[in-house]
This record gives sequence, C-alpha cells and structure tokens, in this order.
Amino acid sequence: MAEVSQSPTTTWKLDKAWAAVVLVPLIVAVFDGGQAIETIRFAGEAMATTGVFIVFAVLAVGYLKATGAEAILAKAFEGREVRMIFMAALLGGLSPFCSCEVIPFIAALLAVGAPLSAVMAFWLSSPLMDPAMFLITAGTLGLDFAVAKTISAVGIGLLGGATVYFFARSAVFADPLKEVKSGGCCGCGPSPFEGQVNWTFWSTPERRIVFRDTVIDNALFLGKWLMLAYMLESLMLTYVPSDWIAGFLGGEGFTPIFLGALVGAPAYLNGYAAVPLVDALLAQGMAPGAAMSFVLAGGVSCIPAAVAVWALVKPRVFFAYLGIALVGSLLAGLAWAFLAM
Repeated sequence: MAEVSQSPTTTWKLDKAWAAVVLVPLIVAVFDGGQAIETIRFAGEAMATTGVFIVFAVLAVGYLKATGAEAILAKAFEGREVRMIFMAALLGGLSPFCSCEVIPFIAALLAVGAPLSAVMAFWLSSPLMDPAMFLITAGTLGLDFAVAKTISAVGIGLLGGATVYFFARSAVFADPLKEVKSGGCCGCGPSPFEGQVNWTFWSTPERRIVFRDTVIDNALFLGKWLMLAYMLESLMLTYVPSDWIAGFLGGEGFTPIFLGALVGAPAYLNGYAAVPLVDALLAQGMAPGAAMSFVLAGGVSCIPAAVAVWALVKPRVFFAYLGIALVGSLLAGLAWAFLAM
C-alpha cells in the first residue's frame, strides 16, 4: 500500500495595512464616490512624487544589510562610557534597524556588559531616524525639517544617556534588566556581532540574496504604509476643518507643542506613515513646534519601539524611557518653533 504524505498546512495571515489600503477607498465610495476617486488619485500622485526618495532609500538599506555594515555599530559600544553615549546616540539615528531587530541587538550589547547609559542613548535615537526615514521626511516636509529631526533624535539620545549616567545608582536604574529569552521578535537575522563587513557584497551569493530580500521587503513595507498614509492625508485635508486643527495644535507658545507630544503616541502609525499625516496637519494649521514634538514623541512611544524596550527592562526603566522622550520632544519642539519663526 502506497504511503500518502500530507503537505504541511500553510497559515495565511492578512496584512492589515494592505487591507486598509483596499478598504479605505471602498468605504469612502459608499458615502462619497467622487472623493474615493480623488483619494486614490491623490495617493498615487504623492507616491510618484516621493518615488525617487523611496527607491533610493530601499536600495540604500538593502546595501547596508547585504554588506553587513550593521556590525560596525558594535564598535560604538567600546571604550569609555561617555564616549559610548555620544557614539550610541549618533549611530542610533543613522542605523537601518527595524524595531524588532533592536531587541536582539540590545540584548547582545547588554550581555557583553555595555552600560545602560549608552544603550538608552541608542534606544531613544534609533526609532526616530534612519536613512530611509530621512529621505522620505526631506522629500515631504523639507530638508530643514529632516535635518532638525535628525539633530533632535541625537539630542534626545544624549539626554537619555546622560540621565542614566548621572543617576545610575538611583533606585530607578539599579538592576534594570528582565530575564530575556534569546531570539528576535520576527525571525530577524543573527546578532550584529556575528559576521564581517563585505562592501562588495555582490561577489557572494548569500549576500546577494540578502540584498534582494531586503529590497523587496522594504519596498513593500514602505509602499503599504505610505499609500495608506497618503490616503488618510487626502481625507484629512478634505473632511477635517482647518479651523479645528489650528485651534487645537496651532498658534504660538508651549501649549500646542505639549499637545502635539501628547497626541503623537495614540495617533502614530509608524515613522514613515507619520510624515504625510504631519504634512496634512501643517497644511491645516498645525504649529511647526507641535509637528516636531508630534513626530518625536510618537516615534519613541509607538508600539514597535516601546515593545523593544519593554521586552528587556523592568517597568521603572521603561517609564523613565518614556519620560525622557517626552521631555526631549518638548525641548526639540520649542527649539524648532523658535527657529521656524
């Protein structure tokens, strides 16, 4: 009797972002057919406008992954502690890590004895800026805003690192770590301490595969979130009264900046999708300082970034992380409001 083999059952998982891209215009069409068409047109034109930035960003991240350039980041956590804090804050804002990759990276750093001050500096600056996000931000909100956000990301990292450095012996930061199981949250690659950098990655078949897979994954990731964000931007410009935005988040002074930071967390999709939304909010009357505090506070407190921290440290350190991010976001918002006057 022949043996009949059964193929393993494949579990299909619905991508909520792509589903939203399809459902948003369909839902709008039920109530306003003309606006549904306009929403698709607006999003398509916006994607075409920022397309060159998206392509360059995707290729750049693919190159960094394929060459293994992430291993260089480990060198930032060597030497004197003060130097480590500065290097970690600087490189955190330049690294191409996704939020899930931060977990094994930070776990590896802590395992080899990197001080919490340097880790906190990296933790705070890393989710706020990366090469792809810089290009998309510059293409949508302007080069000045992108540069200011990058400087703010590094500044918040330094603020966090300095806070932990000076209060390392306090009850908040003493014995900060949870017991962490090995492995990433999404099957990401090996620890950045493994492997060597190969700038001519195309000579190695395995690295070519990494480049191909990274480019495809990032193109799909950016595509779905930006398409959804541009659709929401179109609807926001059409249906949300500009007077309401201007009254809530407009004007001068500390209040709109503080409110921008507060609404940043619940309103945040991710760092890429936030860019078109901020563009729409600015068009509706949002104050420049509030826009800066929004993208900074939201970037640190959004679920992927926050989970990376929560997974590794005790609650008191996690809430210190959020508090430092809020203070840094407010200071950056005030500084940008002054420069934008």
